Amino acid sequence: MALLCISNGHGEDSIAVQILQELRRLPQRPELAAMPIVGEGGIFQKAGIALVGPAQTLPSGGFIYMDQRQAMKDLRSGLLPLTRQQLATVRQWAQNGGDILAVGDIVPLSFAWWSGANYSFIGTAKSEYWLRNEAGPLPQRPWYEGWSGSVYLPWERWLMSHPRCQAVFVRDQLTAEHLQRWRIPARYEGNPMMDGLEAATDKLAQLAAIAPSPAPSLTIALLPGSRAPEVFDNWQLLLKAFPSLQQQFPHRHIRLLAAIAPSLNLAVFKDPLMASEWTPVPHRYPTFSRDNVTLTLTQDAFPECLHLADCAIATAGTATEQMVGLGKPVFTFPGRGPQFTRAFAATQSRLLGPSVMLVSDPEIVGEAMQHCLQDSQRLQRIAENGRHRMGHPGGAKGIATVLHKLYSAGTVRG
Repeated sequence: MALLCISNGHGEDSIAVQILQELRRLPQRPELAAMPIVGEGGIFQKAGIALVGPAQTLPSGGFIYMDQRQAMKDLRSGLLPLTRQQLATVRQWAQNGGDILAVGDIVPLSFAWWSGANYSFIGTAKSEYWLRNEAGPLPQRPWYEGWSGSVYLPWERWLMSHPRCQAVFVRDQLTAEHLQRWRIPARYEGNPMMDGLEAATDKLAQLAAIAPSPAPSLTIALLPGSRAPEVFDNWQLLLKAFPSLQQQFPHRHIRLLAAIAPSLNLAVFKDPLMASEWTPVPHRYPTFSRDNVTLTLTQDAFPECLHLADCAIATAGTATEQMVGLGKPVFTFPGRGPQFTRAFAATQSRLLGPSVMLVSDPEIVGEAMQHCLQDSQRLQRIAENGRHRMGHPGGAKGIATVLHKLYSAGTVRG
């Protein structure tokens, strides 16, 4: 068995790596390779997974469908010849007898179909929770969404119901049951987004010990996202939320833990603090203080930031969902995009339900947070909702086990 994984984004690459690593642990492990459609695939190389085909970082970061200006930038940067080469790569893989695993949305799914190989699909981008919950359709959804009876459009469902599509793994049971109505081999084996979030004891202790204060503390994770240059604009928006936090929690020590992607230049996040009234605090992690607030920047303690935090302020995709999955509230506001736009934020809030509080402006985050954190019953509902919508760890192993059985048996759906 030879399996090529096609993915199209930072979060999708992370999910794909976890599944491929689980596949490598199984007996008679398959030959594995990856082709990231977006970016250069550093996370695959770090995990020791071979890359095939061309790889290139484009200006949009994979979000050309959200902004026509980003599409033009990608075209000028060589999107069309890159796509032609990638399509040739997957066709050659199929001709050599390999199978394909597509992770993400319709783009890698289309690549997998076009190759001519048997393929499976992990749909990370969509959920029926966008349109409905267990009680029925959502009243606040836009009129044009769900016109075809599902969050997945007819052409997406056609690709998923094709005889060469061996399995479709979706992010929740609600979506799986809905897609099965169209004879799509959809199943829910758990959500890989919740894997790999175990916290290291030493890092927890180091972060918890930052700037101890006799006042009761409130710990907030800051999740600006991972895609440059958008993440830098998001960081400026997050900084605007701090005065409202101080106003609403004047008698508490506010500890901010910023989880910054390792691929980003940390100086861009430090410079606005150095240029204002923040004072550096000696610590292993870059830390700054101002009045009753301390802010710590981390690039290797993402799980620890989530576990220590009481809540989060976020302009992120996957990181927001992982925080929700841990049962904690997240406060968001729209940015300028191309990913975290007003439309994206609204869709995310429907996907994650009461766990996400979408506010119109960062300067009112403090008030929304104060109302939420003082309501114990609301916090209990948020905890239960997060575990229900995001599932428990173990999804990557479950998906890998099914894939191994499926392709080892050589079964072709027909």
